Amino acid sequence: MRSEALTMRGPVHGTPDARRVAWGSTAGAVIESYDFIGFGTAAALYFGHAFFPNASPVIGTLSAFATLGVGFVARPIGGIIGGHLGDKIGRKPVLVASLIVMGLATFAIGLLPTYETAGVLAPALLVTVRIIQGVAYGAEWGGAILMTYEHAPWRRKGAFTGIVQAGFPIGLLLANLVFLVSVNLSGDWAWRVPFLASLILVIVGLVVRAKVPESPVFEDVRDSGDIVKAPIVQVLREDWRNVLRGIGLRIAETAGYAVAITYMISYLKSEELATSGETIMALCIASAVGIGATIAWGGLTDRIGRRPVYLWVTLFGALWAIPMFLLVNTASLIAIVVTVIVSYAVCQNALAGAQGAWFPELFQAKTRSSGASLAYQISAMISGVTPFVTTLLFLWLGWLGPALLFLAYSALGLVSALLTRETWGRAEREAAARATAETPAEPVRLS
Repeated sequence: MRSEALTMRGPVHGTPDARRVAWGSTAGAVIESYDFIGFGTAAALYFGHAFFPNASPVIGTLSAFATLGVGFVARPIGGIIGGHLGDKIGRKPVLVASLIVMGLATFAIGLLPTYETAGVLAPALLVTVRIIQGVAYGAEWGGAILMTYEHAPWRRKGAFTGIVQAGFPIGLLLANLVFLVSVNLSGDWAWRVPFLASLILVIVGLVVRAKVPESPVFEDVRDSGDIVKAPIVQVLREDWRNVLRGIGLRIAETAGYAVAITYMISYLKSEELATSGETIMALCIASAVGIGATIAWGGLTDRIGRRPVYLWVTLFGALWAIPMFLLVNTASLIAIVVTVIVSYAVCQNALAGAQGAWFPELFQAKTRSSGASLAYQISAMISGVTPFVTTLLFLWLGWLGPALLFLAYSALGLVSALLTRETWGRAEREAAARATAETPAEPVRLS
């Protein structure tokens, strides 16, 4: 296979709009992450009582996590739709449409009746809106990442896509800051306000994204007549191995997050190791650290390659699995905060930072949106059911069950990284450096 650096499309130094595209894509990623992740916090802290009040605390938590998982199961549908449209009509329309749908669905959650007022209709409506959220979020990632990747300078694609991936911790931070404030509100307002407030963010995001230009790589593909009739079919026929590798790579990150963060929120509360306020505070601190960490990890892949980052971090994750629970079991607030920071800023952010450039580079430009979206979103089904499975493992094995599951996910990521080709090795980096030196243009800067 030819060197990716020698076959890249788009300006060597990036387009004049590279920075604006990166921040515009990030703005939407922040909003959609706020919406989607906020549901996880609400499910762990409030939804068991609000929508499943007749169940025992454990069953209520399981039911809330099952509802959380429905959204993840729906994400591949969004990935298929968004990936297909991204390869057929462009990346930008997908970005705008997914943001609108996600915003309306999230706002609707804040208006839903509880079980006390609507009976079984309440959880049914919650599941329906969660499915809509999942489809929208599934369509979002591919468009945001590819727009940024294809506008970015050849030698800084990891750093630029790292900005978009940092939208996840920014959204997580915003969501938990709002929950940290709303936890003091009475009754259902403690969880309704964060969802209702998202409408403001959506309006801001739409204004920003409306000004983002289309990907030059897509325009090149379109102008050359390379638009594929059925991109999903073609990528599955020609690149199914990369799709499978991407799924394995992604599971280590997203399902690992479901254990180390999403489930951990519930674990800290149920085992009375920390209060809801302390837990949310720990998440806020980790999210703030994670913003810079994700961008830094993405930039590191530009210097040493995508694969080495994945290999070392997944190995660390496997070694971290048991100490992670031993530390929080001390009930020391400092130990809990440090654990959440390490689990998030290293085990999750590093892998997300590497994915931003690595996933697009595994696929041809004409099927890139479909291939990257499929690999990224199919894995979401595993992460979606993980908090549910983790709760069952806890009932069976205690904290060791979740710890072993986290270890298994990290091991899967390590094996997947070993089986996936490096797309930005020394040869590619040197070729890109020569092309950059030979092309007279002012390099695009992040600031």
